[in-house]
Amino acid sequence: MRVLVLGGDGYLGWPTALHLSDGGDEVGVVDSFLRRSYDEEMGVDSLVPIEPLEVRTAVWEQLTGRRIETFVGDLVDGDFVVDVVRRFAPDTIVHFGEQRSAPYSMIDRAHAVHTQHNNVIGNLNVLYAIAEVDPSIHLVKLGTLGEYGTPNIDIEEGWLDVEHNGRTDRMLFPKKPGSFYHLSKVHDSHNIEFACRIWGLRATDLNQGVVYGQQTPQTTRDPRLATRFDYDAVFGTVLNRFVIQAVLGEPLSVYGSGGQTRGVIDIRDTVECIRLASVHPAEPGEFRVFNQLTESMSVHEMAKTVADAFPGVVEVENVANPRVEADQHYYNVTFTGLPSLGLEPHLLSRTLIESLFPIVERHRDRVHRTALAPTVQWRSTASELRR
Repeated sequence: MRVLVLGGDGYLGWPTALHLSDGGDEVGVVDSFLRRSYDEEMGVDSLVPIEPLEVRTAVWEQLTGRRIETFVGDLVDGDFVVDVVRRFAPDTIVHFGEQRSAPYSMIDRAHAVHTQHNNVIGNLNVLYAIAEVDPSIHLVKLGTLGEYGTPNIDIEEGWLDVEHNGRTDRMLFPKKPGSFYHLSKVHDSHNIEFACRIWGLRATDLNQGVVYGQQTPQTTRDPRLATRFDYDAVFGTVLNRFVIQAVLGEPLSVYGSGGQTRGVIDIRDTVECIRLASVHPAEPGEFRVFNQLTESMSVHEMAKTVADAFPGVVEVENVANPRVEADQHYYNVTFTGLPSLGLEPHLLSRTLIESLFPIVERHRDRVHRTALAPTVQWRSTASELRR
């Protein structure tokens, strides 16, 4: 296939591009390097040093003989998006190209507006480009399980059969997102479903859990192919934070009681899910949703898994939760679509020992310890506005 990866310089976009290229696909990547600018704004860096995109692609071509074509530009520029889609002529577009941090979107009004404008408008431009250039292009869009929130019912894969007053219908599963970032993803999903229904586009929405891990079989071939490892309280994940704290001998900081339950997935499974969705495309007019996770556990259970796997003494401490979310809740996510296509998952306990602890130990001198503490409070914006 010919696959265009939007956000192909990012944490997931880059290893996905390598995974698809390694499998024989002709791959192009699009990026504006906005994610790198967030590091400058936040005053942090990836724990693992990352090379510029032109170095990464040159190294990959040198090692494999396979070229990855690059396009530099912003998805909010609709003319640019149409031009790239027309020039590359993809069979599949994989869309990672969005601001992906919930805390970043909650810093203040400017960051909330930036997140929604960047994500929603960029996604709309992609839909219009597909409709204009080639409606048969399959869009594989990275969503998030955070779109659903934590409802007191089972979370189905995107759709829900509803009976009301004696009548039944199939409807999009109700959404209750927990940040302006997650809201932007909800808007994306609704816009994509509308485009499929009205224009006959084909799309797969991958509602993904928390991703952990930093290595794939492709990125380990050369240090210059490494992808990001974010650990700070704005762009890092809870699992990355726990691993860093364990290696540094600091207590694992659990927000609240740690009863918040989430789906998690290894980065190697993420890139394989993208491949599986691409080689088994949705039908024309179909808005297909897969829930993308391999394990489900509470934050407390994540901390315990890290502590049990670490070869040393690890303490766990509970700290005030900066977010507004239920401390204890029901959480049962249906995820049958991707396993039915052949996904064979990796498990967290193995990945911790095999790669995560060694990676952090190797780069421990690059950790900014102050960046681990939460600085964004969900209620702070509203409080400031009332003053």
